[in-house]
Amino acid sequence: MAPAATSGGGSLPSGFSVFASFPDLLFIFEFIFGGLVWILVASSKVPDPQSQGWVMFVSVFCFVATTILFFLYFIGAHGGDASWISLDVSYHSTAALFYLSASVLEAYATIELKRKLNGNNETFRYYQENISAVVFAYVATLIYVIHAVFSLFRWKAS
Repeated sequence: MAPAATSGGGSLPSGFSVFASFPDLLFIFEFIFGGLVWILVASSKVPDPQSQGWVMFVSVFCFVATTILFFLYFIGAHGGDASWISLDVSYHSTAALFYLSASVLEAYATIELKRKLNGNNETFRYYQENISAVVFAYVATLIYVIHAVFSLFRWKAS
């Protein structure tokens, strides 16, 4: 069974068709928004090390895993094997759940940071960075959820 150029028909794309197939096109947006979460959390003040540590773990893990999975799709490592479709569903469902938990924790950390503002301009800058991280984390969550749902459709069609 040869890999198809699009995600239709229940098979995974390979080569440059990864850029032209849905939901695999979402890899690009997962890189962008996941990377922004990573950068913003890494550069902001850490009011709660445990929750911020989880957010960093999720953003770095998902960024690296998404990069590896995208690269493997691009080079055609799946070779048309149907078990890769199950891997795709499993990964994106797990990533969506991880990002949802990270988004909630980042929102909580941001609320805690707001309580510590007291008119401090430097703390306000970190607060703004955390707000941006929360927004991008929820956007990344949404993208991973959409990718997981359409991967489930592809899995069912295979």
